[in-house]
Amino acid sequence: MLLTNNVNEISEYKSTISELLIKKAKITGELSPSGSHISKLIETRRKYEEELNNGQEYIKADMSGIVSYRIDGLEEILSPSNFENIDKKLLESYNLKTGQMIQESKEAGKVVNNYECYIAVFLNSDEAKNAETGKSITLRTSDAEEITAQIEYKKEQDNGETMLIFKTNKKVEELIKYRKISIDVIWWSKEGLKVPNSAIIQENDLSYVIRNRVGYKDKILIKVLQKNENYAIIENYSTDELMELGYSEEDIAGRKFIKLFDEITIEKSN
Repeated sequence: MLLTNNVNEISEYKSTISELLIKKAKITGELSPSGSHISKLIETRRKYEEELNNGQEYIKADMSGIVSYRIDGLEEILSPSNFENIDKKLLESYNLKTGQMIQESKEAGKVVNNYECYIAVFLNSDEAKNAETGKSITLRTSDAEEITAQIEYKKEQDNGETMLIFKTNKKVEELIKYRKISIDVIWWSKEGLKVPNSAIIQENDLSYVIRNRVGYKDKILIKVLQKNENYAIIENYSTDELMELGYSEEDIAGRKFIKLFDEITIEKSN
């Protein structure tokens, strides 16, 4: 028996023994039933990979984006390059259902811009008729989330409505799953009390409402922040604002306010 205490020689012997054990394990495994089965599986995998590689087709897109397999055949029609041909009659002809996802295809795919998308709406409000392209507004989606958008295109319809197409870069990957969604257009946002326009009385370029508390009626001076065809958002004047309007300190000290849950009456003229 040969003995040695040389560290280098011992290390070489250990390496040689390890290599021999690995070779033995490989041979034993390949010759065993389980090893033979593994070899067959490896060969089958190799053949499948070869078939897959041979059947691949590489397509170079002319734009960057993400690959989507949600195909409905409207990709060329409902396109940003085709706004002038889009109208309400065309969209209604496709019988699209609100909130229904575009089905995924197993045979085709498309590259979509995941940085921005377009939403077309049809409105008959004065805000829509007076809207200007390039203006930023706010949209509220069905999940009550508010997103910013820009008016990209405007077109008057034969029925008197206005078609507006908004462009947004918010929630794009979620929005492009659908062709038709429910959405609210927020033209302006003010914090105050909401009252019907018919409850507001105009006198000498000032606005008032009639407050009814337990049968006692008071005419309250109010400031109209914003209004549409039906409602107005109002609030009380501040002390400084009343002084600018020419009210005395005595008048201001005795003034009355309109508050939340106050009852407002509508005074009908005879």
